[in-house]
Amino acid sequence: MSPAPGERLTAWRAEFHAPVASFRDPLFPGLSHGLPLPPPSTVRGLLAAATGAPGEDTPFGMAAWAEGAGVDAETYHPIALGGANPAVSGRVRAVKGGMTIRDRPFLVGLHLTVWLPEPGGERIADALRRPRWALRLGRSQDIVHISDIERVELEPAAEAPVGHTLAPAGGHDLESAQEHRMAAGVSADRLSTRWADYLWCDVPGGTARLRGAYREVPEPRGRKHWSVGETGRTEVGQAVWLLTP
Repeated sequence: MSPAPGERLTAWRAEFHAPVASFRDPLFPGLSHGLPLPPPSTVRGLLAAATGAPGEDTPFGMAAWAEGAGVDAETYHPIALGGANPAVSGRVRAVKGGMTIRDRPFLVGLHLTVWLPEPGGERIADALRRPRWALRLGRSQDIVHISDIERVELEPAAEAPVGHTLAPAGGHDLESAQEHRMAAGVSADRLSTRWADYLWCDVPGGTARLRGAYREVPEPRGRKHWSVGETGRTEVGQAVWLLTP
């Protein structure tokens, strides 16, 4: 369960960067419809790769944005369940239901920020510094890099800039926010998925009234810290919602 906002929390802010990433929306079967940011379940997989655990259920906050996007043509080689068109050297014949080419949307210059509160935050932050498995976002070839890990404090907030932070449905009332239904968590055996509705702003959301949110406590002596890049940078102090699977 996510802690209810009531007092300050110690947390770890981890910054990630992926040169290229792709997140297919499974709610569009048969189509290569892409999501504009990683779903929470994908971020949980990233954290589990770092710790080596089958899964990570700890609450976390996240913000994400990309510098650009594009569409690539990819060749698919689906294997028939009945064995009618077997794969040879990883390829199947170009027959009906066999080899086909589809468009694959992708993101360029993906920036991801994850807030990991205690308890559990320091354990995962330590694992991110020396991950058990390679860190990826989306497809297996989409390597993600860690640019910064820092200890921060989160405090309950009734009003703050939303920026590119992912919020649960009803977390704020910004009209510029888009609603996305995404996977909140996937079982370790991958047989079940929990879905949830989220709010996200592709252009940094302004100051809004918040529900169930935190904000990162500004550093002392008024020193400013910028957490993301030029086109969407937001001063520390933006809203953070702690999401659960």
